[in-house]
Amino acid sequence: MRIVIGSKNPVKINAAATGFSLVFDKLEKAEGVNVPSGVSDQPMSSEETLLGARNRASNTKKMEPEADFWVGIEGGIDVNAQGEMEVFAWVVVLAKNGMEGKAKTAVFFLPPKVEELINEGMELGEADDLVFKRTDSKKKGGSVGILTKGIIDRERYYREAVVLALIPLMNEELYATWKN
Repeated sequence: MRIVIGSKNPVKINAAATGFSLVFDKLEKAEGVNVPSGVSDQPMSSEETLLGARNRASNTKKMEPEADFWVGIEGGIDVNAQGEMEVFAWVVVLAKNGMEGKAKTAVFFLPPKVEELINEGMELGEADDLVFKRTDSKKKGGSVGILTKGIIDRERYYREAVVLALIPLMNEELYATWKN
């Protein structure tokens, strides 16, 4: 089984590989490719973030049509009714058999200093690096890792959503109408 992830970010590649390995015994190769998300560098709604994940999976499929699965992972932010920034990611998995799986991670909230920088146009990873005095935090533990003091890192955070996105593929008879 070969999966291709629509990103070269090692966190996303490892999360997808580990998630697939938990569900399927036959993972032979997991690799990442750079593909466009077709959305803003910092998606600012759940809908835009889901579209970015779906575009990454679809563009990956176009680039590597011989794979068995194509995965798009896109992190995003949404501002709730109270004006707080909610952080999450969407995962979309396309399968060779035409099925699609998707899942959203849990949501957590950003501290005001980070919110201010995002409101000024900065991406979350850049804002984290500045506020928390890090470099390349999005290729490591990410916001979730920093804010949970390493209890939940970005890879683990995404991995759970990868497994949840695989539910339709684990239960094909129940999701037979979920063809992409």
